[in-house]
Amino acid sequence: MPFEMNFGWTTPIGEVVLGATKADGGTRRISYRIGGGTTLPFLESSPSSPAPLIAFEICDNPDFWSPIVKDYCGDVVNNANEWAKKADADYGADLVRLHLTSTKQRNFSDIASLGSVVEGVLSATSLPVIIEGSNEPKIDSEVYQKCGEAGQGERLLLGTAEAGKYRSIAAAALAYNHSIIAQSPIDINLAKQLNILLKEIGVQRDHIVIDPYTGALGYGFEYSYSAMERIRFSALKGDTDLAMPMICSSADTLTIKEVREAGDGLQDETAIQWELFTCLAAATAGAEILCVRHPGTIVPLRKALAGMKQPAQSAGVP
Repeated sequence: MPFEMNFGWTTPIGEVVLGATKADGGTRRISYRIGGGTTLPFLESSPSSPAPLIAFEICDNPDFWSPIVKDYCGDVVNNANEWAKKADADYGADLVRLHLTSTKQRNFSDIASLGSVVEGVLSATSLPVIIEGSNEPKIDSEVYQKCGEAGQGERLLLGTAEAGKYRSIAAAALAYNHSIIAQSPIDINLAKQLNILLKEIGVQRDHIVIDPYTGALGYGFEYSYSAMERIRFSALKGDTDLAMPMICSSADTLTIKEVREAGDGLQDETAIQWELFTCLAAATAGAEILCVRHPGTIVPLRKALAGMKQPAQSAGVP
């Protein structure tokens, strides 16, 4: 007789639509409706919800990117359009997450070029796109407006809103009908507060994706996991200020000592394994989108997620 679990969960997670197909007025070949879950992932006796989506992260200035990824990917990292195309056609990602690292340059002011970068990536891939903006308060407003305008009609996911700087990104999202990543520093109360602030200025619940911030395994991830679980538990019990999908990026795993100092020929495999298991743990805590930077992580991650979605007997578990 199967064991039935009842945690008193009554409220489904809200849904957010990413990407707009031609029928929706965009140019994406696919769009995703994330969220909608009524339990933690992988607890269903007959899984019906989809596995988390995998987003591959790229950037427009590789000077600020991990040397491990640059060495593995080669010259393609110098062309964001070609990199996005490979993420789609060769790496097998579900989404592309573009980081505008060019804005990290001292006294960056070429805002107009960012529109061309976003347009180029949108032309190179037909997958839904996540845009990670400047995170520089002085130019945030111009950057997000330019990105929002360049992606008008495509239902982008714009990042990242934080408690101290969320109005600029919210203005762009509202003006061009995009969604927002709301990031808080591993704290359920701060996550809730930020969502409330965003809703107070007009951002709808179905346009917010929570980023609880993801530390690397062995370097604070246990705090991230705990915060994610608490967010999801509270949402399922009826807290609509937290009932949004979650996104997690394991980028910090590429900078930890174990990866940096892996021996010759082992660095890629070490990076992949650390990224893989960080993502799997985030998935079990409720993340709907998992972001990776090493192309080699995508295939084993997808395979592992598919195995976890199978009912116990189908997966060969007694």
